[in-house]
Amino acid sequence: MTEPILPPVVLTIAGLDPSGGAGILADIKTISAFGGYGVAAVTSLTFQNSHGVYGTLDQSGDTIRRQIEPLLEDFEIAAIKTGMLPSAQLIRDVATMIERAGVPIVVVDPVLRSSSGFDLVDEQAVGALKSCLFPVAGLITPNVAEAGRITGIDIRNQTEMERAAAFLLELGAKAVLITGGDANSAFSEDLLFDEQGTTGYRAERIRSKHTHGTGCTLASGLACLMAQGRSLRESIPIVKRYINSAILSAPALGHGAGPLNHFPPGFEIED
Repeated sequence: MTEPILPPVVLTIAGLDPSGGAGILADIKTISAFGGYGVAAVTSLTFQNSHGVYGTLDQSGDTIRRQIEPLLEDFEIAAIKTGMLPSAQLIRDVATMIERAGVPIVVVDPVLRSSSGFDLVDEQAVGALKSCLFPVAGLITPNVAEAGRITGIDIRNQTEMERAAAFLLELGAKAVLITGGDANSAFSEDLLFDEQGTTGYRAERIRSKHTHGTGCTLASGLACLMAQGRSLRESIPIVKRYINSAILSAPALGHGAGPLNHFPPGFEIED
């Protein structure tokens, strides 16, 4: 009798967005859409809807540890994706757990601010990201604004994106994908920088307010595909196509910046 093919288990360590547009709920939906099995640890309870974030209740390092350790003992975790990590101490604790776990795929989405402009971390936390978490990451996925804040570089063109990516690689990450989806231009310009060199990904920008959670979706989708054995360079176009389909088919839920559609009709992962 043939053994069943088990889905890869992907652990997301991120904040809880009760509206379901971003954070661990968006991660779990994305992981499911890509054929994985999602498990999660909540770093912060956020108070938000499609209009914005109204506050947070951050969890302690001990609370996070007590969530993660039983999962590591019970499941064979194929990949870890991190999102909102609101304090320097929590970041240090999570980095230590990741390093001890020895999980082969670690994708860090350095969430610094909500799409509505609510600051989610302070400068001490940014410093801990740079000194503790990036060195254990296989991939980090900042958008242009996040990359600029972390590096101190005012990113206005591809040359400055490349400078920022090189700076981030020097901090220890194996690969950096800077996304330009938040820039004000006719095209979305993303840049991958790794040991193989620089690769750009350009697509026509989709004008829509239903883009809440695109960063979470990108990072968790890449983690899931790489957990299935795909390379990073193979995975990026697939996830970008998924996000485009999800935005175009968004169900217009909520009255603000609504969520995208995590199960876009007709979307198939091409072999």
